[in-house]
Amino acid sequence: MTTETTQQSRATPTVNNAGFAILKTLRNYGVDAIFGIPGTHNLEFYRHLVPLGIRPVTTRHEQGAGYGADGWAQQKGLPGVVITTSGPGLLNALSAAGTAYCESRPLIILSPGVPEGGEFADIGSLHETKDASAAAGAIMEWSRRVHSATEAVQAVHDAFELFRYGRPRPVHIEVPLNVLEGLSDCPVELLEAKPVRTGKTADPELLKAASELLRGAARPVILAGGGSTRVGGGLAKLAELLQAPVVTTLNGKGTLAESHPLSLGSDIRLPAAQSLCNDADVLLVIGSKVGESELWGGTLTPQGRVIRLDILASQAHKNVNSDVALIGDAAAVVPQLTAELANLRREAADLATVRETLRSQARALSPVLSRIAEEAASVLPANTIVGGDSSQITYLGTASFIPHELPHSLLYTPAYATLGYGLPASIGAKIAAPERPVVCILGDGALMFAVQELMTAVEQGLDLVVVCVDNGGYAEIRANEEDRDIAPVGVDLVQPDWAALATAFGGTGHRLTDATDFTPALGDALKRGGLQLIHVPLHLFTATTSDSNS
Repeated sequence: MTTETTQQSRATPTVNNAGFAILKTLRNYGVDAIFGIPGTHNLEFYRHLVPLGIRPVTTRHEQGAGYGADGWAQQKGLPGVVITTSGPGLLNALSAAGTAYCESRPLIILSPGVPEGGEFADIGSLHETKDASAAAGAIMEWSRRVHSATEAVQAVHDAFELFRYGRPRPVHIEVPLNVLEGLSDCPVELLEAKPVRTGKTADPELLKAASELLRGAARPVILAGGGSTRVGGGLAKLAELLQAPVVTTLNGKGTLAESHPLSLGSDIRLPAAQSLCNDADVLLVIGSKVGESELWGGTLTPQGRVIRLDILASQAHKNVNSDVALIGDAAAVVPQLTAELANLRREAADLATVRETLRSQARALSPVLSRIAEEAASVLPANTIVGGDSSQITYLGTASFIPHELPHSLLYTPAYATLGYGLPASIGAKIAAPERPVVCILGDGALMFAVQELMTAVEQGLDLVVVCVDNGGYAEIRANEEDRDIAPVGVDLVQPDWAALATAFGGTGHRLTDATDFTPALGDALKRGGLQLIHVPLHLFTATTSDSNS
């Protein structure tokens, strides 16, 4: 009998402790996978995963657990959940928590804490931390140290209330060891998920004012951010009534299918998209703070009227002032606007010229990386999820040149801009959506930040393609140094044998020696299954792209 068979045949006794109450509540909300690493202090969380039908995903670093949970959450429409141990495990996950806060993504981190009465004891206990909950709370929406199973379960319900009806952001629930391991005091009925209710609708008077502005607009434009992704097909209906071009932020990419005649993609950072928004007589901004990280040094200074739709009143004038602010859930308010404009008839908009201008501007940023992305797009199925990272191949290539038909199909962090996100996020997405192809396209520097998660992909038995575009180090920072007349320092990195490394992890590595082999290799990798890594030395494309442009 194998060790695996022995483990499967040995049942884990159920204990009605606080760990069970918390996990049972999460399972009742639909959470069926949890990311993390077992540790000495969190075992009464882990006891209950398999009996409750929750898939444990053991990453090789807690930061990877957080990003894996993020990728999972974006496909499931549920919060990602991470279990850490106390002290270093929790602190290792805080970069992922910072990402979730910055990008407005739902994340729950569960961690054990020192027993009640042991706070700030400074006695040298295992994983001792001055104030773990305060550390987490400094960068998350809230962090609670609970004192009973009932209080912990209520914190889970409060988290779902935030995620469903507020601005999604990460939360932390710290459970003291004596509470985690103690018998639950929580009534069974409190473990049930709260029913979903309709999100907040807009004020009727303001809704009427907004619809009148839109009805009278000759050149309306819609800018859709990450807060628009729950609108679904409602955005297409509204855009079609108005015949309004739709530009999205990178977090809003795919909210309107990018094959739609009114879609101008996620290129708000490009001058042509910004000019379109600035020249609109009415600009409707849905769920976006219009942050500088999305504008890339450009400016959004609309000359016409501005309508902003956001879940938070604090966003009504964030970065761009509004004339009318519709405060509510975009999933509820967009249908309200559509109903108000139901009998509107407009001539079809012709966006061919601006679309071609946008592609030219995007291609000019990096002819080489745009070529790689376009070649990848020619092979990838329409429903592919593309993992990205804070890599030039993402923000100068795939973001513009791989179109998406569904939201959350580009995994990226445009504002927090972390390295090490793409691979674990892709793993989480594949676990959540096994029926969809997932291809992680990122740079060598970003991949090295999370290279250990290749083992996680193999262990989880995933079909995952990783494309490592190797520019020899941190090329963006190298360019920044050159701009400041600094000789390159700390940016030219020694590379491993990427193909051999992937094979050593249990996958299959492919080493390109000719640029013309890229698309066949990518197509073949998609068919083969398992972990496939394609190493793409950038110099192969640099020479041939320069030749073709000469």
